[in-house]
Amino acid sequence: MDLVLLVGITVVVALFFDFVNGFHDAANSISTIVATRVLPPVKAVGLAAVGNFVGIIVGTEVARTIAKGIIDPAAIAANPISLVLAALIGAIAWDLITWWVGLHTSSSHALIGGLIGSASVAVGWSAVNGKGVFDKVIVPMVTSPIIAFFLAFVFTLLIMRMVRHKSPVAVNFWFRKLQIVSSFFYSVTHGTNDAQKTMGVITALLIANAMLPATAGVPFWVIVSAHAAISLGTFFGGWRIVRTMATRITRLEPYQGFGAETGGGIVLLTTAALGAPVSTTQVITGAIMGVGATRRLSAVRWGVTRRIIGAWVFTIPAAALMGAAAFVALTAAGL
Repeated sequence: MDLVLLVGITVVVALFFDFVNGFHDAANSISTIVATRVLPPVKAVGLAAVGNFVGIIVGTEVARTIAKGIIDPAAIAANPISLVLAALIGAIAWDLITWWVGLHTSSSHALIGGLIGSASVAVGWSAVNGKGVFDKVIVPMVTSPIIAFFLAFVFTLLIMRMVRHKSPVAVNFWFRKLQIVSSFFYSVTHGTNDAQKTMGVITALLIANAMLPATAGVPFWVIVSAHAAISLGTFFGGWRIVRTMATRITRLEPYQGFGAETGGGIVLLTTAALGAPVSTTQVITGAIMGVGATRRLSAVRWGVTRRIIGAWVFTIPAAALMGAAAFVALTAAGL
């Protein structure tokens, strides 16, 4: 099959992953604003979809990490089509399985797992940049939800102190308006983090096939396509997961939703600038837990939270196995 056609098919699959990422992770952007009843679901996903696309303005540091910091570019160059395609298939498969059962896992870590699995089978473990995975994936995976927890906790406590002499009606009136702003801010940071992962994969594919120079940045058409795909996916939504995030972890009021989205958005903006491909899923979950803990620790449904955390831990190895299996299947098929 013609190389250009194969690359084109792989790019389409990558953008489909971005679309799946959008509806799988729709709850990241809209769960809090739906939980507080500030916006109905249809308007909330519309706002989130626009925010995801506006995230195009932030930068491409995360894309560079995915393209060159997780897997040795030479390993991708050895099997560019089958390796990247297998990684995407593994990530998409894991996303669809967890979406179907309503389990809120990380699309980011599914993609990283798929890359690790396919590369380790294609070339061996030497293809995996262990330091890059530890510094850019494992450390942020552990720290980002904890930081989001404490930021949201502190913001919400400050808000509670500021409005302690105000009537609940007045507080809700103003924070219903402010939460629209914070939700849009979170959607922008969500879009810039998650769309960049697909940009990185496509850029690595183009470089490996000598369609871009090795020192090239992310092409503009790739940036626009990735943001458009994730925005469309977000618009179609992920209602199974929204229910878990919006109603099962803790009960939220508008000022608490504002605190969660602001704290989570700050974490995502910071990690995007640092080029760390963190999980937007983990960040907003940590922030919601932090908000719930301002009332009392028992206000957080820790049983649901443990189930979510268990899925986080399992995502990278599960997607890696699926990526490895996909690579074997594609190689057997002659790709």
